[in-house]
Amino acid sequence: MNTKRVAGWLGFFVVAAALAWLPEYLMPTDNSDVVAVVARPAKGTNVGTLPAASTSKKTAVVKDLSPAGDLFAARSWKAAPKIATVIEQPISVAPVVQVPTAPPMPFQFVGRMDDRSDLQVFLQNGEKIYVVRKGDVIDETWRIEGISDVELSLVYLPLHLSQTLSVGSAQ
Repeated sequence: MNTKRVAGWLGFFVVAAALAWLPEYLMPTDNSDVVAVVARPAKGTNVGTLPAASTSKKTAVVKDLSPAGDLFAARSWKAAPKIATVIEQPISVAPVVQVPTAPPMPFQFVGRMDDRSDLQVFLQNGEKIYVVRKGDVIDETWRIEGISDVELSLVYLPLHLSQTLSVGSAQ
């Protein structure tokens, strides 16, 4: 290794060590830096009582390093305003009860056949065609209540609601 390089590094470490240890030797020792002294009670004293101060020992001064209160506190001669309290009461929301309604009529009027003894109506639901008379039940859901020249009365059996279907005119 190069002698100049070794000498340079050795000089660097000597200067660094001197800068680290030098402030401790140059600063004067002051007893005001002592933070606290713990005194142990003598054997004959009660626990919880402070020992009598001896005149031979120098008492240590406790240095307070805390800031002088809150720096940003608001200062006022007026009393602090009282904050109102809000009491939340649960709101009882009544569930919206929907009145049950019958589904829309699935049937379309196709035609009717008037025989002397009874009247028959042809109804279509999708691809199915029903031939019904008064009192018939369709798919255990709809019952034919009455057939007139103008309308057909049906009852939706699960809810017992009546609906009508136009079947032509009176002429």
